[in-house]
Amino acid sequence: MQTRRQAVQKAAVVAGLLASTSLFPQFAFAFSKDAFEAKNTRDALQALGAGGLTESKDVILTAPDIAENGAVVPFAVSTTLPGVKRLLILVEKNPASLIALFNVSESIEPAFSTRAKMAQSSDVYAVALMADGKAMYAKKEVKITLGGCGG
Repeated sequence: MQTRRQAVQKAAVVAGLLASTSLFPQFAFAFSKDAFEAKNTRDALQALGAGGLTESKDVILTAPDIAENGAVVPFAVSTTLPGVKRLLILVEKNPASLIALFNVSESIEPAFSTRAKMAQSSDVYAVALMADGKAMYAKKEVKITLGGCGG
C-alpha cells in the first residue's frame, strides 16, 4: 500500500519529467483576454488572428442535439488535419462566445472534451486554427430546454 507521502513524491517526479520534456502544458497558461471577452464569434476569431473560415469534414464537433440543462452541456472537438495550432469551441449566442481554447503541438493529440454553459439554443462551432493562418470549422445547432448561463 502506498503512503500519501510516496504518492506526492511520485506526482512531483512525473510533473518534473513532463516539464523537462516540454509536454507539461505550459500553453495552459496562455490566455487571450480579448478573445475570451469577445461578444460574438467573429470578434473572438479576429482576436486570435484567424483568417477566413472554411468548413471541413476533418474538424469534428460532438455535442448533443438537445441539452436538457444549459448549465452543463458536453462538447468534444477533434481533428485529423496536420498543422493545427489551436482548437476552439465557440457558442454563437453566449454572452461571451469563446468557451474553450486548446493549444496543440506535435506531441499533443488534437482531441479534447469539456462542459460549458449555454445561454440559449445556438449554433456551436469547433474551429481548428492552422499554422498557416487558415481556420477550418465544423458547426452544429444545440437546443437548450432548461436555463443556461443567462445573458
